[in-house]
Amino acid sequence: MFKYDVLCIGSATVDSFLTIEQPLQEVKLGDKVLVNSVEKHSGGGATNSAAALSKLGLSVKILTKMGGDHDADFIIKELKEYKIKNICQHHSIKNTDSGTIISSVKEKDRIIYVHKGASLDLSSDDFKKSQLNTKWIYLASLMGKSFQTTKKIISYAEKKKVKILFNASSYLAKKGKNYLKSILKATSILVLNKEEAQALLKSSSNNSSQLLRSLHQFGPETVVITNGNKALYALHDNVVYSLIPPKVKIVHTAGAGDAFTAGLLAGIIKNYSFENALRLGQVNSSSVIQHIGTKNKLLTEREAQQLIKRYNIKVTKNIKVKKMRT
Repeated sequence: MFKYDVLCIGSATVDSFLTIEQPLQEVKLGDKVLVNSVEKHSGGGATNSAAALSKLGLSVKILTKMGGDHDADFIIKELKEYKIKNICQHHSIKNTDSGTIISSVKEKDRIIYVHKGASLDLSSDDFKKSQLNTKWIYLASLMGKSFQTTKKIISYAEKKKVKILFNASSYLAKKGKNYLKSILKATSILVLNKEEAQALLKSSSNNSSQLLRSLHQFGPETVVITNGNKALYALHDNVVYSLIPPKVKIVHTAGAGDAFTAGLLAGIIKNYSFENALRLGQVNSSSVIQHIGTKNKLLTEREAQQLIKRYNIKVTKNIKVKKMRT
């Protein structure tokens, strides 16, 4: 019997957001750059997705390893505001993961520097299998020892009929499809951005429909490829969908992917049509990119429904494709 909706597995970080005046491309080696503003927020694939899912009304837990430090305390305090519990029972001797996100007031993109510490140390001894009694696992990226632990969790989840959403990062996607084969085979929903999809397939193709079909062959029932403020594409029930994001003022793009993916999953769990699940994910992402911080401003379900009506987001069904499997 499933006792909660989603277990989010991934990293937990404390991120420093630095905003500078000049375009990032104009910064040269050796420059001393004045910073306009500095903000500190929690981040990481596990906490971002969990907060978004909780805000949308789902019961959520996370599995992430942190250090025994002030950054971990900062993250735990923030998670309590979302009523989220970490089922990891031990601290790492390493520091909690951290990140520095640098953006310019004159550009819409950013540079992210990430330090991987405690999140590399997750082992099977850190949690009880009885705590994996969830309907869904939202799998964000983990590396090293933690990735091997993740593979064991996914194998166990398959046997227990737990569904898997996999949201791979760029550094994990670059490992390639063979490295991720067992996870892809067990995945119900795969969400990547276009660069990650190309990296995973080792393809330079810009044809999103072809990328979708290629990824679908490795196991995922549903595949979604996002592309920033350009059209996203999805393959679901052998039909290709497309959605053009609404135009909003972009302040910061960090956390946009997590907000979208969590919204999509929430819609599916709540039995939305697939088109409306895509819309739910999109408005959540569109809200986050108008603020600094990966959890500002995540939407409640009611807020999301209001924005779906306001933006009148069009979802197009494109072509029906034959079901393919390797």
